[in-house]
Amino acid sequence: MNAIKGIAIVLILAGTLGLIYGGFSYTKETHEAKLGPIELSVTDRERVNIPVWAGVGAILIGGALLVFGGNKR
Repeated sequence: MNAIKGIAIVLILAGTLGLIYGGFSYTKETHEAKLGPIELSVTDRERVNIPVWAGVGAILIGGALLVFGGNKR
């Protein structure tokens, strides 16, 4: 029962954060070159958008797990 509540809380938090921030970004190194003592590198900043329906769905599933997940007897 504790594992189900933990998963439910994580889903609710992740859904809420997804709705608040709308996504996340990360840096990806794409090219690197070494020309003698000179080192060159190119980094790209990528953004991943989280759809609103995914955030709402995570909150609803987490809430359902909290309400109905622990009723096993």
